[in-house]
Order: sequence, then structure tokens, then C-alpha cells
Amino acid sequence: MGIRVGPHEVELLPERAVYWPGAETLVVADLHWGKQETFQAHGIPVPAAILGDDLARLERALDRTGAIRVLVLGDLVHGALAPSVIAAVARWRAERPVAMVLVRGNHDRHVPVLPAAWGIADHVGILHEEGYAFTHVPAPVSGAYTWAGHLHPMAWLRGRADALRLPCFHLGPEVGVLPAFGAFTGGVQVRPARGDRVYAIAGSAIVTIPT
Repeated sequence: MGIRVGPHEVELLPERAVYWPGAETLVVADLHWGKQETFQAHGIPVPAAILGDDLARLERALDRTGAIRVLVLGDLVHGALAPSVIAAVARWRAERPVAMVLVRGNHDRHVPVLPAAWGIADHVGILHEEGYAFTHVPAPVSGAYTWAGHLHPMAWLRGRADALRLPCFHLGPEVGVLPAFGAFTGGVQVRPARGDRVYAIAGSAIVTIPT
């Protein structure tokens, strides 16, 4: 779905990403690589294919857009990295050597230095580009439209006898929050204010939610 956000046209993708055509950049947030392994290390049974599925979805978004750069708005990782995670991502990066930049989030503190084999540039603080401000925690930035993550926004669709929670893009007048890219993440129900726009991801479709 193509829309204008702040000074630029962007595309909202069902892969839980934003594509900025003017910069040929794919923007994602909250991948939480290694969360599965963290839970397994504590004896909590979770599916084994989560990282592979997330990498495949990222690859589909790259193929769909032809992006030459991926910009991660924090929480690339969940905690200390297991060797299996380092190796799996290194293999994927060898196959997809697209430029990647991490704007660090709160979970990224667990890995002070990213694995060299991942080839991901590391940025601390707000990244400013052409009227956009990219950060992890949502907050207005003077003179720019802010893109952020951190909150894992979800839209709740309620019927007479049922309810459905869907990851969503929550776009305010000054700040836009991306859904968590990682499938193994929780979420917080959005409470849009007047003038906000909410777009939910329903399978392969982007659905506008009345606010």
C-alpha cells in the first residue's frame, strides 16, 4: 500500500516492513533475533524454525521491493547470541549482502559488538535522513517525521463473539510506529488519537482500520 508519510511517499508491506522508494530502503523494527534460543535455554519449548521463517520473510520483502539497504530500528537481537544464531545469520548475509544499518534499541545492549560476519553497520542515537528521523523509542523529533519501533503495535478487531489481534502500522502526525518484524514477539493494543492512521496486516493484505 502506497501512502505519503511526512515528506515522502512510502509503501507499507505485509511483510511487516516499510519501503522508502526514494532511498531504495527497507525499514524494519524489532526483529529480536535469538529470542527463540533464549527461551529454549530456559527450558521453554518454542518452535525451532522461527529465525529461518523471519529471514525468509525479510528476503521476500527485499525481492518485492528491490531495496539496496535495510534499516533496522532497534532490537535486532533479543539477548546474548547463541552460536547457532550467529552462524545462521552469517549464512544468510553471505547470500544476501545488501547494505544493513542498525539504529540501536534497548535489547541490542546485550551484544555490544555485532558479529563481523553479519556486515551490519551500527548506529547509536537518532539517524536523520531527508526529513525523516529514525530511532527505536517513539518520540517526536523537531523538524522531522519520526519512524520508530519498540511498542510492537497491534490492532484489535472485535466482532459479536470473537476478537482478532493483528500487527499494525500506527502512524501519528509526527511519529510512525512499525509492527514488530519478528514473529515471536508480543504486542500492545494501539489506542489511536484523532488524526492517527492505523493499517493492520491481515495475511498478505494491508487493511485500513477506522480510527
